[in-house]
This record gives sequence, C-alpha cells and structure tokens, in this order.
Amino acid sequence: MRHVNPARGRPFHALAAAACAFAAALAVTGASPLRAQEPISLEGLVVTAYRWAEPEWTVAANTTIIEGEELERAGIEFVSDALRQVAGLAVARNGSFGAITSVFLRGGESDYVHVLVDGVRVNEPGGSYDFASLTTDNVERIEIVRGPASALYGSDAVSGVIQIFTRRGAGPPRGGVSFQTGSFGTTRWQGDLSGGGGGLSYAFSLGGSTTDGILAFNNEHRQTTATGRVQANLDADTDATFAIRYNDSRFHYPTDGSGNVVDRNAYSFGDALTVNMDAGRRWTDALETRLFLNVWESDRGTDDGPDSPADSLGFFGFKSLTDTRRVTGGGRAVWRPSEGMAITTGYEEERQSVRGFNRSFSQFGESSGNSEDDWWNRAVHAQFSWGRDALALNAGVRAEDDERFGAAATWRTGAAWRAEAAGTRLRVSAGTGIKEPTFFETFATGFVTGNPDLTPERSTSFEGGIDQDLGGSLTFSLTGFSQSYRDLIQYTGSPPAEGDPNFFNVAKARSRGLEAEASVEARRLRLTGSWTYLDTEVQDAGFDEGPGATFVEGSALLRRPKHAMAASAFYPVSSRVGLDVSLRRVGEREDRDFASFPAEPVTLPAYTVLDLSASFDIAGNRGGPGFTLTVRAENLLDSAYEEVRGFAAPGRGLYVGGRVILGGS
Repeated sequence: MRHVNPARGRPFHALAAAACAFAAALAVTGASPLRAQEPISLEGLVVTAYRWAEPEWTVAANTTIIEGEELERAGIEFVSDALRQVAGLAVARNGSFGAITSVFLRGGESDYVHVLVDGVRVNEPGGSYDFASLTTDNVERIEIVRGPASALYGSDAVSGVIQIFTRRGAGPPRGGVSFQTGSFGTTRWQGDLSGGGGGLSYAFSLGGSTTDGILAFNNEHRQTTATGRVQANLDADTDATFAIRYNDSRFHYPTDGSGNVVDRNAYSFGDALTVNMDAGRRWTDALETRLFLNVWESDRGTDDGPDSPADSLGFFGFKSLTDTRRVTGGGRAVWRPSEGMAITTGYEEERQSVRGFNRSFSQFGESSGNSEDDWWNRAVHAQFSWGRDALALNAGVRAEDDERFGAAATWRTGAAWRAEAAGTRLRVSAGTGIKEPTFFETFATGFVTGNPDLTPERSTSFEGGIDQDLGGSLTFSLTGFSQSYRDLIQYTGSPPAEGDPNFFNVAKARSRGLEAEASVEARRLRLTGSWTYLDTEVQDAGFDEGPGATFVEGSALLRRPKHAMAASAFYPVSSRVGLDVSLRRVGEREDRDFASFPAEPVTLPAYTVLDLSASFDIAGNRGGPGFTLTVRAENLLDSAYEEVRGFAAPGRGLYVGGRVILGGS
C-alpha cells in the first residue's frame, strides 16, 4: 500500500497527468511519417562525464561502464550488487535484502555520491541515497565517473557520479517475461515491451520481487518497479524524450540499532517517482540547445506501533511519514565552433520541499511532531572540451545561489593524452565538490536544534592515471587519487543553550589511494580484475570525543576497507551456454559496536564471496519464441561476514529462473 500525505496528493496527481499527456503527445507525433529514429550506439562513448556523449578516451576521470545485458545474463537483481565489483567503491548493507544500503566512493561519505536515473537526481536533500531497492530492471547501462563533479552537477557530486540509463527501444516490437525463484523464499518476475520505427521508439517494463529475508521472523522485503521511456524525432533536427521510473517497497526489520533480533512488527515503507522530460533542437551544425524538466518525489516512513501484542518492544513505538519533492528545470546551449571543440553554457533552477510527521509512544505517554520546509537553488555553469588527435582538454565552472547558504562556486579541469601506436593513455584531473546541509541539520526544532547558518561541506580532489594496452587483448589501468574534505557538519552531542544550534561545520578528513584494473580476452574467455588500496584519516573530529566516537582524530573512516580485490570471468561454453564467475575479497574495516555504551571500536574481519551463474539458451528467437534458463549461486562458499557490525550478511543462496522472448529481430 502506498502511503501518501493527502494534502500533497493533488499536485502529485497533476504531475502524473502532465507526464501522461507529454507521453501521449510524443506518441501522436511519432505516428506521423517522420524521419526514422534509431537510438545511437553508446559503444566507446561516455555520457555522464560531460552530459553529452563523448569518446571514452577524452574523459580525464577514471570511468567504469557496466552493460545491462551482462547483468541480465548473470541474473543480478540489485544495482548495489553490480557496484561491488567496481574499483574504488565499497558497499555496506545492514544485513538482509532490503536493508539500508550505502555506497562509499573513494573513501568519501555515503552522501558524497551523486546518483542519477535517466538524468534525474534521486539523492535525498543533503546527499544520502539508499540503494536497497534500486534494481536492474530495464537497465541498459550504468556509468560510474569518479572524482568531484559539482562543477557540472552541483551538490552531492563530491566523490563521484553514478548514473543508471534505462533501455531505449528499436526495431520491431519485442516483449519478454521472466520469472525466478530460490533461497530465502525469494520470487522475482518481470515483463517488458520495446520497439521503434517511423521516428518513435519506446521501452516499458514492470517487475517485482518478494523475499522472506535471512532472519527468523519479521524480515520480509517486497518491491515493485515500473519503467518507461519514449523518444521521438519531431523533425530532422528536433527530438524529445520522456522517461519515468516508479518504485514501491516495504521492508520488515526485527533488529534494533545494534542488530539484535527483538521486534516483531517494525517495518519501513517507501515509494519513489522519477520523471524526465527533455527536448532539443540543432539549429545549425555548430549550435544545439536543450531544455529539460526533472521531477523526483519520494514518500517514505516507518511503523513500529505498540498496538501489536506480538511486539516484544511494546513499551515503545514510533511512526513517521516523510514526503520529499524536487523539481529541477533548465536549459543549456552547446556550441561547436570547430572540429573537436565544444563550449556549453547552462542555467538550472531547483525547488526542494520536505513534509514530515512523526508520532512516538512509550510508557511515559505519547508525543508527535510535524514539519514543512522548502528552499530553492539557482545555478549557472559553463563547460569546455577540446579533443583532437592525441590530446583532449576539459574545464568547467559552476556558480550556485542557494536560499540557505548563499553563493558557492566549484570547478574542475582535466587532460588526457594518448599514443595510439604504443597503446598508452595518460590522464590527469582536479576539481572541487560541495554537499548541501540536510533539512534536519538546517531546520530541526525541539531537543535538537538546526543551524540555518550552515555552509556546504567541501572537497578538493586530484587524480592521475595511466591506461595501457599490452597487446593480445590485454589492458591495464592504474589510477592514483587524493581527496580532502573540510567543513564537515558535526552534531554537538549535548543540549545547547536555549536558542543555540546543535550542528556546525567543524570536522576535516582526507582519503587517498590507488585503483588498479585489468582485463584480458583469450579466445572465448574474458577476464577482468581490480584492486583498490584506500587510506583514510580523520584530521579534525569536531565535537566527537572518545575512542568510540564516529570520528576519532587520526583514525580511519568507518566501513571503508584498506584493501579490496574483485575478479570476474565470462566463458561461453557453446553458442547456447555461458558461465559467469565473480569473486571479491574485502579487507578489514573499522566500525563501532553500538550494542555497548559508549560504542566500542571494532575491526570487521576480511571476507571472500564467490558467485557463479550459468545461462542456457534453450530456444533461439528465430521466427518463434525464445527461452533462456538462468541458474545463479550467490555466496557459494557460504562465507559468514558482516558489512555493518551486528548485521549478518546473507549466506549461500541458489536461484533458478527463465525468460521468454517474443518478437523482435
């Protein structure tokens, strides 16, 4: 069931109606005999680094691309599981499927990663993003660009950007239905339809999953995801795109804050809607303009009411509901005065709003509270890129005007050089990033008091790398980076004097490390591997005190492994059978044991996880239905480990599924 604040329902439905009308307009336009549109091939191109497609070799930042067809073949359901294989990136999930899942990129905070779905930012205000329910449904590709990108994307792009692109349709109508079942009472299903021609392309999907979870009781997780994408050529020089994604989820958790299994009725719920409307026109061979409107809205909350006799924590209960909305609109112009050169200028305006309600129950009585806050942000940005023959240069700057923290500016610059004959590419880049304060840190009232004078958290980053083609389909890459973080917002931890705030920009930290990646193709076998070395340090702990504090001066940042390795292999046994194997080794990490007070410092042991999947093309799709069988084993070695202290990760799991394909070519 979807939980919605009724007072917010009318604007939400108006938005949905407008979106449907836009899609219908595209469909009607596409029905006329326009110039045929086939989606461009993105092979060898990167979109996220510049906001338009450019050759990979020109990008100065270390970039990784994960293809959706590889995820589908291996039976990977969650984007977070795909990211576990990426160099420089650490994933921490609070136990079972559906629990809060955080991503740390290059040692930065979990709210330092700018996450986009088809160009729409899906971070909460203040940068946090829970990957728990982000699935690979209808995903065409995932791009990970490391390093600060606030000069292009604004807040949250401190350590990097992760963008998920949904599939684009092409060719005759093609439909598919898939189903999977397996360990922990898991079932998954998905249906999709795509096609294109005559100036119009489309792709839609609907899927869902349920699982009983890994704990003894009250650990179910279920979700439903719907996606849609329609593209149209209005004429030879004008195009428009409409993309939508909706997710609804519910997660039952019997654990308290330290991982003890004690509660029989607590659960969290949430849904999220993203809408992207984008249109562009090429006026001349040198000038192009684009307009866009993005909407992200999320309703989420928790329910741990004391009214259930089965609740072992019946003396205390809590309910909450938060509605968050972000609307972003703007435009940009791209001018290409000469071959290989592009100059972009753009303007964006963003409105964010949060409405929250909470109610608590205890042996001392009931209490409740509600809040309603909003703010606006305006920004202008300019980007320059130039690439010809062996050299590529880029630079960018962005100026923010924010209702809360005022003016802020960020920049980035980079260069790449290649010697094709030697198979060598050198790259270097530098830049700055910012992360805006959260609504709570700014506006909180009551026992905890927000600080309206907070400024953004800031970072400065440098990186350099070499990519080498060693011949025989063997490639190697090595990247070194250094990032400093300052003005980190900290909580005082004690009641302030009346009227004084609890939050201040006081802490500092830094991270530095190496990312090594290699790939090789030997006949039909394809191997990839990565190793990450990460060194983090708290340089100023702010208000945190004692060895059990989250920030301890001179200590490492929590839950970031110093060493991490990953390897994967794909081997087509025959034209109809393929094997995927992935192995990852995660080193020791610092954490805190919150079962004790004060929390004790702990070191989480290293662990190794092996996954294996096989795909069998039972029937080809030549003039008839196609059918593919997939068998996947996760954590095949049944390793016992924790990514967060007190929260056990899933053990061995086995899943069997099939996919039927109809139509297409």
